[in-house]
Amino acid sequence: MTGEIYLTQEGYEKLVTELEQLKTVKRRALSKAVGEARSQGDISENAEYDAARDAQALNEKLIMDLENKLAQARILDKNISSDEVLIGATVKLKDMDTEEELEYTLVAELEADYNQNKISVSSPVGQGLMGHKKNEIAEIKIPAGILKYKIIKISR
Repeated sequence: MTGEIYLTQEGYEKLVTELEQLKTVKRRALSKAVGEARSQGDISENAEYDAARDAQALNEKLIMDLENKLAQARILDKNISSDEVLIGATVKLKDMDTEEELEYTLVAELEADYNQNKISVSSPVGQGLMGHKKNEIAEIKIPAGILKYKIIKISR
């Protein structure tokens, strides 16, 4: 993986916490599981041992992946202009068809969580909102058709 990964401070801290969990608690638990499986006798025909070693290898891969992502992470500056929709912005929108008001925070793919109204800047809606200013109407092409949102407010 190359390039920078832009994260909010909250997203960065969440990844750091996850990494610490994998390196401490989970690593110890998996090491214990390998030891217990090994103590059951011949490891050449021990499915529990193989499963424990596979889980241990997966955990180490996850640790390496997270370390790489954190090494490439750049924390978004909260002082970025609120004049246009950029990564890290919280955007209040009005759906021009339904009159419904929505609010999304545009984040990197790594932080996207639709349940928390955090959408990726690489998603169709995220891409369609990028660069627009307050009171502009963004027409966003999605597989189901075209969305029309009026940008009511941009904040950080």
